[in-house]
Amino acid sequence: MKLRYSIALSLPLASASAMGADLALKLDVPQLNVAEYHRPYIAAWLENSDQKVVANLAVLYDTKKKDNAGSKWLKDMRQWWRKTGRDVAMPLDGVSGATKAPGEATLTVAKGALDKLPAGQYTVMVEAAREAGGREVVKVPLQWPPKSAQNVSGQGKEELGAVVVQLKP
Repeated sequence: MKLRYSIALSLPLASASAMGADLALKLDVPQLNVAEYHRPYIAAWLENSDQKVVANLAVLYDTKKKDNAGSKWLKDMRQWWRKTGRDVAMPLDGVSGATKAPGEATLTVAKGALDKLPAGQYTVMVEAAREAGGREVVKVPLQWPPKSAQNVSGQGKEELGAVVVQLKP
């Protein structure tokens, strides 16, 4: 049984600005009815049509541990870790942050880092991994830059609920 409640957050995490375009992620983190619940580590990144990482959008993990010890478990987000995670030093300024409680979280991608992103087909990848739990990846394809305001979405099954990418020209 999944229990859900809403928490609205707005965090500047990375950048998105091709001709002034905006990108935001709306994530539903379900509260699972399990004996031992741990908040999931979540990574979000943008891939081009060749499946190459062009930007890290968010890396949410246990930032409260002494000496950045929470980063030890980042490798549990296997796809993110293999594609880009092992090559970056954490915390990643403007991208990494604390894990999120169950509910809805909106991560606003600030302007700047994606302003040189060429027009084309991309995929927002969102991966969640939870201690004593599972791992899940949700893929959301999109066209960049957006020609009109739009929401494109994907749906998780267990560790993530709805993943909505909000685009504005």
